[in-house]
Parts: sequence; structure tokens; C-alpha cells
Amino acid sequence: MTKYKTLSITTSFWKPKDDYLSHIVKAVTGKVVDGDFIVVSEKAISTAQGNIIDEHKIMASCNAKFLAHFWMRVVWGYPLGTLCHFGQRLLKRLRQYPPELGSKHKQVALERAGLGQALMFGSEGAIDGSNLPYLLVSLPLSNAQGVAEQIQREILRCLGKYVCVIVVDTDKTYRFGNFCFTSRPCPLEGIHSFSQFALFAYIVGKSLRLRESSTPLAITNCRLTVLEVLKISNIADKVRGVGSGATVWDMASRFHVQINGVTWDMLDQIAHKPLVIVRKA
Repeated sequence: MTKYKTLSITTSFWKPKDDYLSHIVKAVTGKVVDGDFIVVSEKAISTAQGNIIDEHKIMASCNAKFLAHFWMRVVWGYPLGTLCHFGQRLLKRLRQYPPELGSKHKQVALERAGLGQALMFGSEGAIDGSNLPYLLVSLPLSNAQGVAEQIQREILRCLGKYVCVIVVDTDKTYRFGNFCFTSRPCPLEGIHSFSQFALFAYIVGKSLRLRESSTPLAITNCRLTVLEVLKISNIADKVRGVGSGATVWDMASRFHVQINGVTWDMLDQIAHKPLVIVRKA
């Protein structure tokens, strides 16, 4: 069994329009060698690209209001949350799901990802509000493979190092034997996406307590099996941690504010670890 060593890289908090390529090269200078795996957070890149939406400006439809008022509070707060083995703290939060702000979020999910994803309890269509201030949410990368290749080329150009770049999202991939599936769209080739049936895929993975890991989206400059990429991605995810919080509730609780009260300055106080170097031991 292959063993790995890891090094999480702490950087400044990447904001929209930040030059993430320069940040990455600077962060790994003197730390990488040929053959290393550089695991990069999709969320951090998407934020730096300005691939975000301000939900404060969103007008919620009746369907979005139904999802926030009833679906989240009642259906997820009781039968589905229990079926998926949610803890009591999360169940309580779902039962108190904020109707007005939640309706705005569900409207974005409906418009950007469709009803199948909007029925999820969080990270609908990989739309994520954790580790972002106010009512901002990040959208998934439209070209994760292109971004990974760009990072790999920049490290080679600036540092002369041949590395393997893996772009990863914290949304989960589940394993049933060698069959790997996820509820989020556009995972790495070899992982089956049930994006249109996200609710079903998520419930199966959680209720059966299948083995899970973070989801790789793109990989460059190396040949690995899907299971090997999942292992490396999961190792990196555990080392990276959750930043300011795994959910918007955790983030708000950490700073003792409402879920729309987190600011950029607050996030600047947190150790930001968008990069993890993984090396074969």
C-alpha cells in the first residue's frame, strides 16, 4: 500500500480578482519536487476568479420559498436528516432554516443547478456559501481541467518542477466496491455523476454509510486510477481542514454573528489553506 507525506500550505485569503497563479507559485517555491501532487481547492480558485453571486440581490420565487419554508425545515429537518444520520445540532439548524435568506439561496440553486439539485440540503450543484462573507456564494468551475493545466504549466515555467495538479471539491464522492458516484456535477472522469438525481445519490451514500471522500474534478501530468486520486484527495482534504467552518452555520457561529454577518476582515483572520502538497513516502 502506497504511503504519503503531506504539507498544507497557508496563504492569505484569496479574494475576487486575486492572481491565484502567482499566489500558488510563491506558496510552493522551495517546497515542491518533481512528482509531487499539488491538491488545490476548487472553492479558493472560484472565489479568486470572481465566480460568485451576491444572494442579497436575489428575488425568491414561490418555489424557492416552498423549499426554504417547508422542504428544508420539515422534510430535511426530520425524515431525510434522520435517514442520513445527521447529528442533533445539524437537525436543529435545519428545523430553524432561515426562510428569507434561505429562499434567496434556493432561488440561486433553482436557476443555476435545477430542481434536482435545489432539493439538496446544502452545496446544491456545488454552489457554496461557506468561507465567504455576507450572502456571497461561489459557483463551480466551468473548466476545472483547464485551470489545473494552467497551474501545472505555471509551476513548470517558474520553478522548473514537474508536478501533478489535482483540483478538488469537498462535496463527497461515495464508493460501493469499485463503483464511485457523487451528487455534484462534473467530477473527474471515472466518477459517476448523478447530478439530476442528486437527492437520491446523496441519500443512498449517507444512509448506507458508504465510504466517502472529497471529489476530484481534474488532474494533470500523471496517470492514476480513480481510487488512487480519491485517496490523495481525501488525504489532502483532511490535512487542509475546514477553514472558517464546514457550513455557513459553523462559520457564523465561529465569529458569533448571523449567517449574513461574516465580513472579509473576519475571514482574513483564519488560516487559509487552499493548497496541499502530497508526496509518496
